Amino acid sequence: MINTLAYQQSINQELDTLKNRVRNLIGNAHWGEEGRYKEEVLKSILRSRLPANLSVGTGFIMNQTSPSANDISKQIDIIVYENNSAPVFREGDFVIVTQNSVKAIIEVKSKIKSSRTYKNGLHNIVQNFSSIVRFPQISRIDDNRIFRGIISYDYQGEIQSPIIDEALRISGGLVNHFSLGGKIFIRHWVDGRDLEPPITSNCNRNLYNIYDLEGLSHSYFISNLIHMTSNENLSDRYFMDFPIEGTKETRRNRTICL
Repeated sequence: MINTLAYQQSINQELDTLKNRVRNLIGNAHWGEEGRYKEEVLKSILRSRLPANLSVGTGFIMNQTSPSANDISKQIDIIVYENNSAPVFREGDFVIVTQNSVKAIIEVKSKIKSSRTYKNGLHNIVQNFSSIVRFPQISRIDDNRIFRGIISYDYQGEIQSPIIDEALRISGGLVNHFSLGGKIFIRHWVDGRDLEPPITSNCNRNLYNIYDLEGLSHSYFISNLIHMTSNENLSDRYFMDFPIEGTKETRRNRTICL
């Protein structure tokens, strides 16, 4: 019998096992290299699971605002882009791509703290992510949006932290998927009217649901990425990618209305 839950938990465990491998060898000597290693680990996992028409890289997105003015994004940790759209520039994993070819963007953090002031606090990370609003195709929050995610290998904070709620209201749907420490999963819903069990708050559109997915948050982050970037109907593998009995809505902690 196929154990889909154990399979998805193994993805979470894979990331959890690898997260400290470099730290155990180099200590605090090269924090930047440790962060890049963790990006590479996630990129490798994505390459093995994403459709063949998609590539995974790191780099910049170009937004041509006029024939004489090009706007360039800050460097993005992970860019998933269409193979049939030629990059403006590519050297190894490093790419510069136009916004129309982008299917997903991900910011990878070794650690995020539940903080308003700390450099790697959730509040600041979400605010910094908002610079992407300059790119209209990348920042859509309607049904034609792309996957935009923040993932952290470690999260220092509780699921009930009011800082999470504040950060989500600042994001306003711009970041539509979070995985915090492999245990907290957050998703933005354009329309949540069909969710079961029903949302009991006063809103059922434009909202975030926060889920307690201990041991599954990273794998659900990756599964949502696969389903949002694929051009195919993947309903026949839903049971494999989302194995929680009764769906993850049974593990909904709370809803944040926007």
